[in-house]
Amino acid sequence: MDSKQKQIEDRIGHVFAHPALLEEALTHPSYAIERRHPPPDNQRLEFLGDAVLQLVVSEMLFSRLPEGDEGILTRVRSAVAKEETLVGFARELALGEALLLGNGEIRTGGVERASNLGDAFEAVLAALYLDGGLPPVRALCERLLAPFLKDVESLLAEENPKGALQELTQRKRHLAPTYEVMGMEGPVHDPCFTVRVLLDGTPLATATGNSRRTAERNAATLALEKLRADEEEQNGE
Repeated sequence: MDSKQKQIEDRIGHVFAHPALLEEALTHPSYAIERRHPPPDNQRLEFLGDAVLQLVVSEMLFSRLPEGDEGILTRVRSAVAKEETLVGFARELALGEALLLGNGEIRTGGVERASNLGDAFEAVLAALYLDGGLPPVRALCERLLAPFLKDVESLLAEENPKGALQELTQRKRHLAPTYEVMGMEGPVHDPCFTVRVLLDGTPLATATGNSRRTAERNAATLALEKLRADEEEQNGE
């Protein structure tokens, strides 16, 4: 095991009884294909790691959100298991520094490529599982996911602000928000839409975006912030 892989062990908090598993998890197909005697790459482990991640995250959410129904649990799991989040975990563990990549992949920025980092993270989870079972996987996921699960409502709002706004307004006021396009400027290939969101005819927020969908999403985000600030003020916080 080289020094970079040893550093990964330290960051993960697990010493591998079978170090070859970690090396395989960090071996990109481009590296393997350039070897005269190709070592196993991380694609099979990535496949297993995806399933392990889904199980462990589902188990965590089932335990931590006893009031959450199936829809909420599914949405939270999707938010914390999407590629963008996994790439963040990979960077937190500095997996890119230890990835074994082919020369062409290195030249084209493979060390920072999102797909490479996300696959490597899932492959490392599978290696952990095969080496030590679920306990080390749970320990790592608990540590990495803790910040995300402190405020599930904000997490869902960031993931789907329009859905979060609708849930909030229906729960608090039994009303659904509506969206109105105020205008569109700029050339066809680079438009700027202006959209406002209303509740029972009263404007809540106005925002812009390079598509109607993006502008609606941005307006919903601003409306959520406004409604929550108003609620905090009313509660004297």
